[in-house]
Amino acid sequence: MALHPGAGKIAPKAQLANIPKLVSAYYLNEPDLEQFPEQRVEFGTSGHRGCSYDVKFNESHILAVTQAICDYRKANNIFGPLFLGKDTHALSEAAFNSAIEVLVANEVQVITQENDDFTPTPVISHAIVTHNKTHPHEIADGIVVTPSHNPPEDGGFKYNPPNGGPADTDVTKWIEDRANQLLLEELVEVELFPYAKAKRSGFIKYQDLVTPYVKDLEKIIDMEAIKKANVSIGIDPLGGSGINFWPVIAKHYGLNITVVNEQVDPRFAFMPLDKDGKIRMDCSSPYAMANLIALKDDYDIGIGNDPDYDRHGIVTKDGLMNPNHYLAVAIDYLVTHRTSWPTTLKIGKTLVSSGMIDKVVQALGKQVYEVPVGFKWFVDGLAEETLAFGGEESAGASFLRKDGSVWNTDKDGFILGLLAAEILAVTGKTPSARYKEFEAQFGAPTYKRIDAPTTSSAKAKLKALKASDVKAKTLAGDAITQILTHAPGNGAAIGGLKVVTESGWFAARPSGTEDIYKIYLESFKGEAHLNELEKAAKALVDSVIG
Repeated sequence: MALHPGAGKIAPKAQLANIPKLVSAYYLNEPDLEQFPEQRVEFGTSGHRGCSYDVKFNESHILAVTQAICDYRKANNIFGPLFLGKDTHALSEAAFNSAIEVLVANEVQVITQENDDFTPTPVISHAIVTHNKTHPHEIADGIVVTPSHNPPEDGGFKYNPPNGGPADTDVTKWIEDRANQLLLEELVEVELFPYAKAKRSGFIKYQDLVTPYVKDLEKIIDMEAIKKANVSIGIDPLGGSGINFWPVIAKHYGLNITVVNEQVDPRFAFMPLDKDGKIRMDCSSPYAMANLIALKDDYDIGIGNDPDYDRHGIVTKDGLMNPNHYLAVAIDYLVTHRTSWPTTLKIGKTLVSSGMIDKVVQALGKQVYEVPVGFKWFVDGLAEETLAFGGEESAGASFLRKDGSVWNTDKDGFILGLLAAEILAVTGKTPSARYKEFEAQFGAPTYKRIDAPTTSSAKAKLKALKASDVKAKTLAGDAITQILTHAPGNGAAIGGLKVVTESGWFAARPSGTEDIYKIYLESFKGEAHLNELEKAAKALVDSVIG
């Protein structure tokens, strides 16, 4: 894809979202599943997402999904409180209010941030996990209203069950099916209580969720070391839900923190355009993060986050770190500096994350726990305290407390950002400097992701592929050492294919929405070999899916 001429530049006014029109469409547009099946509720790896203009994220969808969650709670004897959070997207506010009407009508005790403020995903996960440790007979769950880093016009709605993490596919499938049934039946079984009365019903508890999370941070991050080293930290919240947490963190721990952008605007008018010319709050994109990168020499560490704060972007004086590079550094530091962690803990990574992580973990004498794409695969390991760390290639990760106990079970942009400051404070090296040492030791990998056109039938073949269907013995001049259609960590189906050699690897997965398949590639032999790997990967995949 060619780079958009406006990439990295502030969005022109003509491109900004029309918020009144967007919110009106949320209430006025009605899905018709029989005539337009694409308007059904559909959960991806992080909940149901869509735009109200496309009739994919509208009031009817949210009423149906919330009722389905209430029904799921009853069917599974979940009668404790439900923690409800939202980010700063315009549709998040509307969907949050719709959810309240259904939750109160179903007599669900809702706990939400006081003053109707925003609440990040990791804070909701932390609240669920913390509550359920001390209330085993009154277990809680949660909902976060967010489309993550998606454009301003999008809405999103995700459910976190009592384990605190993103719901697994068996849960989301149950909720999805029930919600679509309710939509087909014109919402006749959806219980509603008017919002104004709901706020006075007693079923909504407005609570300070900021202070407990902030006070607990010293149990997972060496805040005293950061303070003692006086690490200067520049924060760009990208207009997200964690914006009001940073001043509290700075004051409570005496840290040298500067929030460089204090704007909250549902149009995200302050955002530089991403590589494709869209406004996207992707903290792993050098184009979306251009504002903070421009300040890289002003701070020791820069931290950016997406709107719901489950992702992190780390900026040093070398610029924005590649998410894969930072994951490798974070893992190395944690394993060598968390001396209270049991030696049996494994390190979780997704199968499309960098092979550098494997090399670092192997050098540490630890075991990699490799899973399919999606943070949900790390939830049980973190909850059961058998995984020290779970991270994915798209800049999302979490890890255990200093004592080896569970912190939360969802991606946490706060702790990954603060960890970068701890690494500098304790070692005297920035994470980017440490990664250069890895390159000197293990080689410098080159990594990219591309989209390849295909057909619906070919996508189905790719998703159902077996390892025995691949007959090739070599790839880009190297002997194939692994052919995977199931993740080696947990045996779960990849929904595609991964092929590994000593010098590199590729993984291919069909898109859920477009007639393309995604190819992830990495080479430890350089750019020329990566290009060979790309050609060989396309040829191999096309040969087995026709």
